[in-house]
Formats: sequence, structure tokens, C-alpha cells
Amino acid sequence: MRFEDIYIAGCGSWLPPAVSAEQAAADGLCDAALAAQNAMDAVTVSADLAGPELAVRAARAALADAGAAGETVELLLHSALYYQGHDMWAPASYVARETVGDRCPAIDIRQTSNGGMASLALAASFLSTRPAGDSALLTCGDRFCPPGIDRWRSDPGTVFADGGAAVVASRGGGFARLRSLVLHSDSSLEAMHRGDDPFSPGPMTRRTPLNVRHTTRAYLRAEGASFVVGRMATGQHLVLKTALAEAGVELSDIRRFVLPNFGRRRMDNTFFQPFEIDPAQTTWPWGRGIGHLGAGDQFAGLRHLLDTDGLRPGDLCALLGVGGGFSWSCAILEMTNPG
Repeated sequence: MRFEDIYIAGCGSWLPPAVSAEQAAADGLCDAALAAQNAMDAVTVSADLAGPELAVRAARAALADAGAAGETVELLLHSALYYQGHDMWAPASYVARETVGDRCPAIDIRQTSNGGMASLALAASFLSTRPAGDSALLTCGDRFCPPGIDRWRSDPGTVFADGGAAVVASRGGGFARLRSLVLHSDSSLEAMHRGDDPFSPGPMTRRTPLNVRHTTRAYLRAEGASFVVGRMATGQHLVLKTALAEAGVELSDIRRFVLPNFGRRRMDNTFFQPFEIDPAQTTWPWGRGIGHLGAGDQFAGLRHLLDTDGLRPGDLCALLGVGGGFSWSCAILEMTNPG
């Protein structure tokens, strides 16, 4: 979808200290060979704060960054990939209580690693119907800790990181204009994270810690690798091609790419090689020292670029996402006042 007057008015992240891959290997937390294969230097680890608490800290930073737009929030959407610390509980309401209070609806988004981008799409459509000046607060937060998950081993192609990220989307003004945003889903791939397991009576009753490789192998046995690879490539190409077309730009016009913080092999196969993107043009040099923040890679990556990259008015950034289910996303942002 093409947008004319939807902006990013504020962006914030809160990342705990990082533990190096070398230290994790020395502590027996990861295999040195697997860490080398993923080319991850470090991963952020929260000693005590849960995902919603990390999201609150990021939200406060985003609201402060947004200035006046942070005072006109009409919708709060909270995204997460993993367990949020309590059972049968609404973490979005907690985030609202700790940030904007009861001024607006607070809704949880469960779209796995594509949750942050999905929330941006929903917020943009919502704000398109609202008066100029209204805004939406979009938050993400996860803590990937035992016993339910092994951040280094549960998914061999991804190292899971703890942290919070948030943006304030606004109608009518901000530091970056949303030129376009495209989402695409392919439910034929949903069993990749279900495998051939029967439905469980409760969380974490099938196997602990979580083992993504187990379900993926079962799915590949049933469907075949060529089918899966083809569908995955089609989804990623579709959202990028469509978002560029709707924004009226070419791939060569994009100055920076904000990508998920996956391991290097997965990055090569998904982004760098298919689209001939130079890793130096992306957030990979930063992301390899952070790890995969669940739904929050794109928001945290954007914050990193704002802090370090010297983005200028007119610069174009592409934010790309992918999540189990499967779904893909691409947003094209034009910097208007990134300073």
C-alpha cells in the first residue's frame, strides 16, 4: 500500500548488555562451530527484565523522541515472539499502563518475527482514517531465556536476543515519511514450526527447550526442500518488488537496508545473494553483535541508523521482515528530518 501522510515521529530501543560468542562458548552455552557458522559476535542478554519491561523502556524513549506526537497516541500495538512472563495475560495493557495510560486501546499482535512490521502496517491504515496529528505507539519486547528456549541452539540459523524496541507512527509529521508498506502471507508454510506434532494440551509440554530444527525437518520431509525454498523466495521477492513499485523507486535508490538479525548463512540466502545487496549497506554489521530481537529488529535497527549513520533528508531506507506462518514485509521510508 502506498501512503502519503504517515510518518515515523519517534523511535527508541532498550538493549541489555551483550555477551560475546567467545564467552558463551567458554561458558558452554553455545558450540563454537555453530557460532562461527552464524558469524555472530555477541548477543544481548537480559539478566532479569522480561519482554514487556524491555518494551516499556523502549516505548518511553520513542515517546520522548517523538515530542508532541508522543502526546497524541490513539492506539498502542505490542508485538512479541516469545513468552511474555505471565500466563493468560495481556502484555499490551501492561505496556500501556506504564507509558500512555488509558488514553487509547492497547492490543497485542502475535505475528512472530514479523510482528513489529505487521503492527506498523495496521497502525498506518488506522492513522489514515484519523485527523492530522494523531499517532500510534508500536512496541516490541522479548526475553529468550531457559527453560523454554536455548537462545543459541533452539534455531540453528538464528541467535535469539533480548531487548525492546518501539516507534511512534504519526499522521502529518515526523523524521521519516512512510512511502509504502507491503505485507504478504503464505499459510502453506505454517507447518514449518508445527511439524507433524499433535496439538499440545499446554505450553512447553511437547519438548523443552524449543527445537525449531525438529519441526522444520518434519515439514521438509513432508513437502520437500524445493517447494519450501521456492515459496520462501517468492514471498520475500514479492514484498520488496511491490513496495519499491508503490513507492515509485528502484532498488538502486535505497541507501540503507534494515534487515532481521539472523545468522550469516540465513542472511546470505534470504537477502544478500538474491537481491545483490552489499552487507555494508545493511544493519548486518550491527545486528551480528545484537542477535534476533524477535519482532523488534526493524525498529531497533532504525534507531541504530539514526544514532550512527548520518542519514540525510531524502535518503531512502528499506525495512524488511519475515516471520513464521509465513509472512513477509517491506516498508520504504524517506528521511525528512533525521537529525
